[in-house]
Amino acid sequence: MTRPYGTLLVANRGEIAVRVIRAAKAAGLRTVAVYSGADAHAQHVELADVAVRIGPTPAVASYLSIDALLAAAAETGAEAVHPGYGFLSERAEFARAVTDAGLVWVGPPAGVIELMGRKDHARKVAERAGVPVVPSLDLPSDLSPSDGALTPYGGDKSVFPVLVKAAAGGGGKGMRIVRDPEHLADAADAARREAGSAFGDDTLLLERFVESGRHVEVQVLADTHGTVLHLFERDCSVQRRHQKVLEEAPAPTISAQLRLRLCDAAVALATEVGYIGAGTVEFLVSGDEFFFLEMNTRLQVEHPVTEAVTGLDLVRLQLSVAAREPLGLSQQDIAVSGHAIEARVYAEDPYAGFLPQAGRVGLASWPTESARVDTALRSGDEVSTAYDPMLGKVVVHADDRDAAVRALCAALDRTVITGVPTNVGFVRTLVAGPEYAHAAIDTGWLDGDPAAKPYLRRPSLPDAAWGQAARAVLAEPRPAHTDEPPDHPFGVADGWRLAADRTPARVLLRAGDRTDFVPAADDADPAYEVLVGEDAVDVVHQGQVYRLERPDAFGAAGQHGVATDSDVPAPMPGTVLAVAVVEGELVEAGQALGVLEAMKMELTLTAPLAGTVALVGASAGDQVPIGHVLFRVDPAEEDA
Repeated sequence: MTRPYGTLLVANRGEIAVRVIRAAKAAGLRTVAVYSGADAHAQHVELADVAVRIGPTPAVASYLSIDALLAAAAETGAEAVHPGYGFLSERAEFARAVTDAGLVWVGPPAGVIELMGRKDHARKVAERAGVPVVPSLDLPSDLSPSDGALTPYGGDKSVFPVLVKAAAGGGGKGMRIVRDPEHLADAADAARREAGSAFGDDTLLLERFVESGRHVEVQVLADTHGTVLHLFERDCSVQRRHQKVLEEAPAPTISAQLRLRLCDAAVALATEVGYIGAGTVEFLVSGDEFFFLEMNTRLQVEHPVTEAVTGLDLVRLQLSVAAREPLGLSQQDIAVSGHAIEARVYAEDPYAGFLPQAGRVGLASWPTESARVDTALRSGDEVSTAYDPMLGKVVVHADDRDAAVRALCAALDRTVITGVPTNVGFVRTLVAGPEYAHAAIDTGWLDGDPAAKPYLRRPSLPDAAWGQAARAVLAEPRPAHTDEPPDHPFGVADGWRLAADRTPARVLLRAGDRTDFVPAADDADPAYEVLVGEDAVDVVHQGQVYRLERPDAFGAAGQHGVATDSDVPAPMPGTVLAVAVVEGELVEAGQALGVLEAMKMELTLTAPLAGTVALVGASAGDQVPIGHVLFRVDPAEEDA
């Protein structure tokens, strides 16, 4: 059969753009990349046969611009469009615009995207297909901001906890768990505002909240010839703020009978809606019960674990289905072999509420020999606040789950990213812990279970790391300000002199509030990796990066500026959305001072203590780096 397209435009960026471009090239297609002002030198741009700049850095003017993407397709002669995931991948208007332009859309029909993109409409499809749904409740029409007097449902607390969630969109936006009827009105107001801002639709649903549920999803695949298949299931229960952290296949806690029921339900739903292409049906599992959550009408971030255990290339199959070719597979042809786990690597600080981070990466070293790594991040790349903070995915495949856990720990040990805080060390510690080993982590565990708290505490710097850093600094040849080569005695500035020991006994290093003269002890541990820079030394151990500054012993050693308890620094790089106070204003502890936004997240900054605002360090609209002091509050004077 002659393929109806020969040139594919990938309407995305980052690791998914790289993934799709490579698969398309392997299929013999010509590839077109698109990029914003921030991504001119990105890896996906270099990999594609042709690249087109579609706008400035803000996504709304580039990756979310349907007109710009269609113009790029016309300019390059692209005949098909793959949306990846995120951005416009689940926007029916984009799918419709692509097909209206006479191009091939690599995904389900626009009508299916539209129908399944609304959780309320998707519930009805699931009910018609005989798929269980979470019991729903009527959202009271007389809700108003709670003042302690309004108690919906006549104060009956037996219906709680409930989940308020946006009917449109996903990603945890417009979603609130409510455990007390008096808080329902406030939660609904907040969810409605968030949903309206994120999706342009503030319609809400109210459902029973299933405690200790597990998130299990089924990969489905359908062609234009009537074949609808499942590729078994994945477990994605390890989440923070409704965002996935770890995914695995097969699901470790379900029986063979429940697996069959889940997969059959997913196929029934996909058949009912007339699905075409690759999609995912998400379920909430509690014991032997399961409930339909939603359908993702696109490729999932976690698709590599399904590829690992089935041996199938989902992107290649997407391209084949879009070309109207038959899948050439039956359900009996698909089987699971071994166990796969994927760890998402984010630019974020797990020990500060998972706040997103940004900046220039120093070293990016991935364990490519022992694991599959999907990423577009390279050493020296800039991580922008304009886009999602996911940097890549580390995927392992082994004979069984225990072996896969060990393999993932080993792979994360060899994952080194410096310059920008990441979650690598946190995930490595979590995977090695007993809760993950026993598959005891449910969707709410990281956000509220007391057993999760030790994993969320910032680890202290191991004593051995100081010795390792000192040894590395002492062994480093430091060029002198001479014309001699660096290996010449007079070409180094390390205290060398004739007839003397050229190795000083100790060096000055600083980490946080701790400053030490570190002895050059012979306590080498090969599991530590040390990277020496001009101003700092990074010590990497089990995915954690410990940064030690190298102050000037003859100058600035005693002048290191440290933020005080009165300062409110930016916890992440971003844009100041609002400033609520002025200098000289009296504030109470916890009072809102301003709002900072980055990577689709808003954070309200509050006063650390009662007192007087002594400094307002930014204005609304300012871009600020992490650590920039935005406010300073002088403590209130005690009465004499």
